[in-house]
Amino acid sequence: MRPLLLTLSLLAVGLTACRPAPETTTAQVPQATPTQQATRPAATDADDNLNAVLWVQRSVEYRATALSLFRAAADHLDAAIAEKNWDALVPDERDNPDAWAELPPAVIMDIDETVLDNSPYQARLVRDGAEYDEATWAAWVAEKKAEPVPGVVDFARAASDKGVTILYLSNRAQHLNEATLANLRAVGLPVKDDSVFLGLGTHVDGCEQHGSEKLCRRRLAGRDYRVIMQFGDQLGDFVQVIANTDEARNGLLEEYGDWFGERWWMLPNPTYGGWEPALFNNGWEQPREQRRVLKREALRLAQ
Repeated sequence: MRPLLLTLSLLAVGLTACRPAPETTTAQVPQATPTQQATRPAATDADDNLNAVLWVQRSVEYRATALSLFRAAADHLDAAIAEKNWDALVPDERDNPDAWAELPPAVIMDIDETVLDNSPYQARLVRDGAEYDEATWAAWVAEKKAEPVPGVVDFARAASDKGVTILYLSNRAQHLNEATLANLRAVGLPVKDDSVFLGLGTHVDGCEQHGSEKLCRRRLAGRDYRVIMQFGDQLGDFVQVIANTDEARNGLLEEYGDWFGERWWMLPNPTYGGWEPALFNNGWEQPREQRRVLKREALRLAQ
């Protein structure tokens, strides 16, 4: 589940949350103006994402973490299916509080950095001194080259074999559904039919979408399924984030912390997310260097 967010609210969280990584080839990136060329970092300049991307791509520790998480989740599947009161949607996000227990089971999975690894796109951005944009991201998705996050295929197949539907609730736009579903199928993930892709722009009757937040789509999933687990790499993949501030985010963790490791499963993603703009007041319009200054000021030092 990056420089796309513009507001203090879940718009800031939503866009970053699903913001996987677009592709950045010279032919696909619009020609930079002289001003942009003057301000764009050189490929050899320091990049905040270099270590993060390398950790995801090259470290045994990242792979071990993801494998551990999906194996632990698989150990909870039988109990989650058998317990009819086991619900992974918060009460405020379920439209049918009196009828959900008899619905067929499903698991909600975010796609980017939860199911599919987009680190090659991030690596291109580091190489080129570039930042995320929608055009290069769409081009990357069209390549259908994302590999599965370690452990996810085994978990998803195990759940599917037990009669659990996998729902892919993503902030990839609806027009990217064909390439996305093809990529999911190509790496061996279960895709029951096209309806399991709930992308950005999915219409939900009776619910007004705000930016890229996922509240309405979680409600849609809950109308047809008993959601027994949710997987994501951003806080907004699990629950609505009203304000993207440290205080609000920590408050949600305090309220729902017991859900993690049982109903909610958080994947590590050091490359982007709502946590980053929360450090500079969600001001993506600020120059990259100014954002870096504010992030350095947010470092915690020993007293």
